[in-house]
Amino acid sequence: MSDSSAGPRLLGPAEVRQLAAELGLRPTKQRGQNFVIDPNTVRRIVREAGVGPDDVVVEIGPGLGSLTLALLETAGRVIAIEIDELLAERLPATVAEFAPERADRFEVVLADALRITSVPGPPPTALVANLPYNVSVPVLLHMLALLPSLERGLVMVQAEVADRLAAAPGSRVYGVPSVKAAWFADVRRAGAVGRKVFWPAPNVDSGLVAWTRREPPQTTAGRAQVFAVVDAAFAQRRKVLRGALSGLAGSPAAAEAALEAAGVDPTARGESLVIEDFVRIAENLVRDDTAAEPRS
Repeated sequence: MSDSSAGPRLLGPAEVRQLAAELGLRPTKQRGQNFVIDPNTVRRIVREAGVGPDDVVVEIGPGLGSLTLALLETAGRVIAIEIDELLAERLPATVAEFAPERADRFEVVLADALRITSVPGPPPTALVANLPYNVSVPVLLHMLALLPSLERGLVMVQAEVADRLAAAPGSRVYGVPSVKAAWFADVRRAGAVGRKVFWPAPNVDSGLVAWTRREPPQTTAGRAQVFAVVDAAFAQRRKVLRGALSGLAGSPAAAEAALEAAGVDPTARGESLVIEDFVRIAENLVRDDTAAEPRS
């Protein structure tokens, strides 16, 4: 199943279609299955991610193995998390065929990345993935929370989602994904990816998002409490914060008091705040709530 046009040990269009035919696979929209058929694209992703021989990489949704093989060219170890049993079972054989000298550096885990609670082996240092577009943000946030050892990463997502994740305060697309991602990391746009590199070609554009881990803000409030404030602030974007947070605070007056104590204008809107503003608001809401749960 080798094809010199695909480059050394990587999958090209012929290999991807042959693997799919062998498995009787029909890519499903439900699982966001669009397989990369261009070796240059997967090499670019690995290069942009800055993966090296000391890295333990987690890959989500490896599919037929296009990006997996490119990662194995460079990384010290690759752990692939795949929800589809058919794909997970085939992947080790694909790695053994196309990268036999690297097969001992690879492991596949049959699991839903949204529900996984641990990753086998040494602590992962990087997350690199072509994320299923329908669950890309929740999967990214779950992995960032689950694996504090992750130092950096690069993910391919729908272009609109990439814009949201990397958006700065004041931007039209700044919202919940932007703020929650900023809790964990410094996030930036890392380029665009054309539709023709996929099979089947998706009907949306794709973008790359790179991130570098940073320490979360110092706070007496737990992450869940801060994220509850973020969710409430953007639930009704047209509302000013005094109104948007009134349900969480118990009343508009309590919300206004917490906002003023946090040094935030009660008539501001969520899209003007940085993560540290949401942290201060959460701390003051917690302080005002005498029945607050013990903080994690």
